[in-house]
Amino acid sequence: MNKDKTPKCLRPIKQAIVYVATQRTVVILALIAQIMLIGYLFIALQRYSTKMVIIFQLVAALTAIYVLNTRTKAEFKLGWMVPMVIFPIFTVGIYFYLSNQYGARVVRNRFALKCSETRRFLAQDEKIFSELKAESAEIARYVTYMKDCAGFPIWNNTEVTYFPAGEKKFDVLKAELEKAKHYIFIEMFIVDQGSMWDELLEILKRKAAEGLDIRFIYDGMGSQNLLPFNYHRRLTEFGIKTRVFQPFLPMLSSIQNNRDHRKIIVIDGHTGFTGGDNIADEYVNRIVRFGYWKDTSVMLRGKAVWNLTMMFLQMWEVTDPKGKAGSYELYLPDKHIVDMDKPRSDCGGFVLPYGDSPLDGEDVGVTSYMHILTTAKKYCYISTPYLILNEELISGLCYAAKSGIDIRVIVPGIPDKWYVKVMGESFFATLKKAGVRIYEYNGFNHAKMFVSDDEKAIVGTINLDYRSLYLHFENGCYMYKVGAVMDIRKDFEYMFENSCKELSLDDCLKRPFKRRMASALLKILEPML
Repeated sequence: MNKDKTPKCLRPIKQAIVYVATQRTVVILALIAQIMLIGYLFIALQRYSTKMVIIFQLVAALTAIYVLNTRTKAEFKLGWMVPMVIFPIFTVGIYFYLSNQYGARVVRNRFALKCSETRRFLAQDEKIFSELKAESAEIARYVTYMKDCAGFPIWNNTEVTYFPAGEKKFDVLKAELEKAKHYIFIEMFIVDQGSMWDELLEILKRKAAEGLDIRFIYDGMGSQNLLPFNYHRRLTEFGIKTRVFQPFLPMLSSIQNNRDHRKIIVIDGHTGFTGGDNIADEYVNRIVRFGYWKDTSVMLRGKAVWNLTMMFLQMWEVTDPKGKAGSYELYLPDKHIVDMDKPRSDCGGFVLPYGDSPLDGEDVGVTSYMHILTTAKKYCYISTPYLILNEELISGLCYAAKSGIDIRVIVPGIPDKWYVKVMGESFFATLKKAGVRIYEYNGFNHAKMFVSDDEKAIVGTINLDYRSLYLHFENGCYMYKVGAVMDIRKDFEYMFENSCKELSLDDCLKRPFKRRMASALLKILEPML
């Protein structure tokens, strides 16, 4: 191992220079400079004359009224109101700058157009819907919303395999990738160089050399500090068609807030993977960052994979409207397996993979979670790495617990972001008083799951925080009466008994004064966390 020969007294300076020189730091500094410039211009105008001060105060009041009447979440409105009271001129300038951007409108219109153009490919099979409705009118109402408003149909005859840990999934994933004969689609939030990525990249390069259609999307912010500059060009040289979703640029833009947090892998249209795990060594516990890294995922085989395929193809064209995805019919699940419609005894129940977009006005993620919570009759177990709740979720959790339903929530014992844990702790006492049982995982729990009544479950990418629920592109997999639901429940029960510590009400009430003050100060930033 090469030893750092820098004198000990100079190492902190060297580390600071290296940190400042990183691409992300340069971008952040550029954004700060833009914010300061906008603020300076408005403050300078304010100082110009007394009339300008009166005009700006009037504009601030009118802007506050306008914000209060917009169709956005109350928490987002509060996020603008408080700084508008403290720094009215500066906040008004930032608000109008971010609310009227050509680039953001272009992306929003492009996404809406693409979903509209491809909606016919996601038509609901009415025979499947009739079978579901005969079993449960309650579930049918949720599916009606998903097919009519979110644009995703439900499927049967799909095999679901649940993986309780990233390392358990990884070997299966590699084996499935090796079987690919036609195409591989991958969409990820984080890609980090390490042994996990090296092994996957080796397979993808080999498959590309064999002539398969290999496509890869990664998020511009999620992977910015982890991959070399213009890494997508290197992958393209290997034959891997690569696109970067919203590269993080030194421009103050509201669209930069909408990241691609999805995790989708599709193989030949008939096999798909989704869940909470990205591509980095900590997700398969080859390195230790915050204790044991708990993550979960599912593998689908069957027609339900089509929803994942369509999500990927839609995003592929949104990222680059000039590059078309090709004929969608080429990627249908039964294109490469002729007996896809043949009933299989091991594939009971129904599966609905779905996506959530911050640009379509539909809160699909929170609606799906609330559906499971509000229809639970015996229990609802929840796993989330981040717990930053709005009033709707707080009320739903508390009402369910007070109604006698066994509500349990698992959060990390070792967080990856201290401030998110501090914010999450501020909800504990309220939930505990209502009867919600709260557990801290002995490590970092990154799994995003709901399960209830041995019938319904969701595994996906959506955290219980504002960013996942309202700002990011996300995806999940809803399951009803499939065998994997019981596997998920058993995993929860194992965690309750062996991997978690249950918090008492005293634990929640006796938080250190510094942590309570920190959560109070961070409250204004809730919609950004």
